[in-house]
Amino acid sequence: MSKGLDVPLLNKQRLIETLSRRFEHHRDCKLSDIPSPALLLGAERAAQRLCDAVIKKERIVLVGDYDVDGVTSTALCVLFFREIGAPLEAVIPNRFIDGYGVSPKILERIDADLIFTVDNGITAIEAAQVCKERGIDLIITDHHTPAHALPEAYAIVNPRQEGCPYPFKEICGAQVAWLLMGLLKQKLNLKIDMSQYLELVALAVIADVMPLVGINRTIVQAGLRQMMQSRRSASVIIREFLGKSRITSEDIGFQIAPRLNSAGRMEEARIALNFLTACDEETAYAHFMHLSRLNDERKATEAQTTEEAALHVSGDERIIVVSGEGWHEGVVGIIAARLVQQFHRPAVVLSIEGERAKGSARSLGDVNIFELIKTQEHLLQKFGGHKMAAGLSLHVTQIEAFKEGINAAAADLPAEAFIPIEEIVGAISDDAIDFELLDILERFEPYGEANPRPRFLAKDAEVLSVKLFGSERNHSRVSLRLSPMARHSHDLLAFKEVLSVPQNRRITCSYTVNKNEYNGKVSIQLMIERIYSSS
Repeated sequence: MSKGLDVPLLNKQRLIETLSRRFEHHRDCKLSDIPSPALLLGAERAAQRLCDAVIKKERIVLVGDYDVDGVTSTALCVLFFREIGAPLEAVIPNRFIDGYGVSPKILERIDADLIFTVDNGITAIEAAQVCKERGIDLIITDHHTPAHALPEAYAIVNPRQEGCPYPFKEICGAQVAWLLMGLLKQKLNLKIDMSQYLELVALAVIADVMPLVGINRTIVQAGLRQMMQSRRSASVIIREFLGKSRITSEDIGFQIAPRLNSAGRMEEARIALNFLTACDEETAYAHFMHLSRLNDERKATEAQTTEEAALHVSGDERIIVVSGEGWHEGVVGIIAARLVQQFHRPAVVLSIEGERAKGSARSLGDVNIFELIKTQEHLLQKFGGHKMAAGLSLHVTQIEAFKEGINAAAADLPAEAFIPIEEIVGAISDDAIDFELLDILERFEPYGEANPRPRFLAKDAEVLSVKLFGSERNHSRVSLRLSPMARHSHDLLAFKEVLSVPQNRRITCSYTVNKNEYNGKVSIQLMIERIYSSS
């Protein structure tokens, strides 16, 4: 396979030119370039109804979601209402008891004149009907792909709904909520700096894997800068935990977002909400420690179930569909992502409880998992999501039919659609790996969806040694001479991989170049991304 990996040899100037081309079709934006929230279809009507409810002191209830985007959206609105001095009851459904989003079940314990959702509700047809019967006005704010039929709500604010003129569709739930709160501020004629919430919005953009181009890139850049100097208790704790001179999108994606997500996955999402809205650092720290413990529990559960789920994977199916009784519902999404990584195919993982199977799907390459699941709508009780990730539920008797159906639907997809979008920008000489290279790479941050951290190729590199490290000795430090003419060797790290010296002492792999900060010292860290050949 390494013979097919023909990539250009880059010097630093060619690297700059290569990375600059990623943004050719996305002009540089300033915060002032963010389109007006009034362009969101339904936003004016929604903001006016919220304004009237605040002025009349009506009972307003917010229904959020248990993932990072949903919790952050909820926190943002809670903090906004706290600032304007208006009461707001925030409800985040419990994944295990209530299920997803605003639903007839969650409405049983809500008494309100007005309900508005964040990051959910676009498929809540039954809940909208219940609200209508009870005389409750329902405002839905969401960013997930709408189905053919929309709920009968007082207002729907979603950039993806048909006829919405908002020019940037790839925004997350927290962005929609932030824009609506900005419009509400105008309706109430208040002087509030909405940029104070950018650190929260940035967190959600990163965690919900929105493309980091255009306004998303601008928001994340501004939000991460703000996080470094914010006096908000949660941000202070995040800074102390990371202990870095500069917070990156990858710090949020790999260190903070999993902890926030673990609350809804393992116990109760309100723990994450309480952390983000804490009024003092002591309280924030206590919640953060709780989140860290839940994250450790989540990792242990995930590892065990992933191992079990992998045994159920068939070698001939284009779309992996696996199910199991007793699999923890809170980690099926992560397990699906792990199976995608391991088998390089989209995966649907279902947790069976009684007669119901509930799960998550993850995709790769150019395979639209939402559209594939939609082809099996007749077998499902509920589903929703977008191109790369989705959720669904169905009766256990329909699992086999679903598995056959979705694989039949995927049969006509071209093989290229299943190739992981793993952009190797080129090979780089070992003497170019220095702090100047780090500075160049930092220029193009934040990295994430649509702007991945550059991957470099080490082709037929000489393996000098492999050392295992960590308390369980499950991480590898591989000493490589990147090319025959290289004057120096480099240590490349592979976390959660136990490697050994190949027989021919050669390896072809992709790797990233990162800044490592530890005890105040800055060093260059090379991380193995994918091994293509070693024997």
